[in-house]
Amino acid sequence: MNTITSFTIDHNKLLKGLYVSRRDSIKDCTTLTTFDIRMKQPNIEPVLNTAEMHTIEHVGATFLRNHEKYKDQIIYFGPMGCRTGFYLIIAEDINSDTMLPLITELFEFIANYDELIPGASAVECGNFQDMNLNMAKYESKLYLEVLYNATVANLEYPN
Repeated sequence: MNTITSFTIDHNKLLKGLYVSRRDSIKDCTTLTTFDIRMKQPNIEPVLNTAEMHTIEHVGATFLRNHEKYKDQIIYFGPMGCRTGFYLIIAEDINSDTMLPLITELFEFIANYDELIPGASAVECGNFQDMNLNMAKYESKLYLEVLYNATVANLEYPN
C-alpha cells in the first residue's frame, strides 16, 4: 500500500497551527480543501480529552454550518483520531492564511459559548453525556493564542 500524505509529515516537527492537509477534486467538481486544525503539538503535549473534543465538534460544526459566508461550503468538521486537533473540509481551493480569520472566529465563538451544547441529548447524539463545555472553552482559548500569533511555521507544514 502507498503511504497516505498525512503520514509523510514529520509530526516531531509539527507545531500547533492551521495547515492545508490536502486538496482533492473529483472529476470536474469544485476543489475540496482539507485543513489540519492542530491544537496540540504532537508527541509533546497531552492530547485533548474526548469530552472537550466532542463539545468542540458539536459547537464548532453548528457554528460553521450556520456561518453566513461559508455555510454552503462546509463539507465536514470533526476530530482527528490522534486527538491533537480537528479536520475541516471546505468546498473551495483556499490557503491557510486566507482561512485564518474564519478559524479564529470559530474558536472565539467556542471560547465564549455559554448556551446549551447543540445536539447534546440522547435523541440527537450517540454519546451525549461525554461533553465538557468548560474544558472546550479553555482549550479554545489556548488555541486562540496560536491563531492570534500565527507565523508561516504555524500555517505551512514543516519540510
